[in-house]
This record gives sequence, structure tokens and C-alpha cells, in this order.
Amino acid sequence: MSVFHKIVCFLMAIVVLFSTMAITIDMHYCGDTLVDTAVFQNTRKCGMEIDNSIKTTGDSTMTKNCCHDKQIIMEGQDELQLKTDTFSFEQQVFLTSFVYTYSNRFKGLDKKVSFYKEYEPPLVNRQLYKIDESYLI
Repeated sequence: MSVFHKIVCFLMAIVVLFSTMAITIDMHYCGDTLVDTAVFQNTRKCGMEIDNSIKTTGDSTMTKNCCHDKQIIMEGQDELQLKTDTFSFEQQVFLTSFVYTYSNRFKGLDKKVSFYKEYEPPLVNRQLYKIDESYLI
């Protein structure tokens, strides 16, 4: 295999890997300031969160939390098309034989090899066509 072919195969494997992988990025903000960012795991909290179950006395309003979390999800491709078409056994045999013969079609045409180069023709003692020839008189 050539080096170019290996590089192309490696890059195609990387493309398939990243197209099927899902990535989740979690971000924790305290006010408008980004405190923590995490990939593939939960973020650490800053400790400024207020429990939403606590209510103020008198009003039934909830206290406002200054911290909030943001999550970015990049979905990967869940299903790959593994089978594009089904070929019968006869079609597979035809296709492989066609590719094999076409790839070897022009191999060795630039060499003109003569297997009889070292052999000399036999000496003719008598002419055989006159022996078997018949004449009408």
C-alpha cells in the first residue's frame, strides 16, 4: 500500500468516528460569568446556588437563583447504513472476475517476449508438399 492510501484510510476512519460520536458540553454560570466547563461529565458548582424549596415568609414567591447551567448537546449519527445493496453470488462472481481481468488486461504488453528466439527452424531435407500432391492428367 502506498503512503497516500494509508493516510486516506486513516482520515476516513477519523471521519466515521467523529460523525457517530455524541458530545455533551456542560457549562456552569454564576451570574453572567462562566465558572466551569466540562465535557462528558457534570460541572462543579460554585456553591452560590439557592435551594428552590425555601420560600420567603409572607409572599409565596421563590427566591431567585443567580447561578444557572447551560448544556450543549451535539448528537452523533445513531444508525449507519451498513448494507447498501445485496448482490447475488453470481453477481459477485461476475464483478470480481471483471475487475480481475480488467486490471490485468494491459499487464505485460510493453514486453515483447519471444519464447522461440533461441530455437532455430529445422532443416528441410525434402519438400513434403510434392509427395502428397496429386495431378489430374
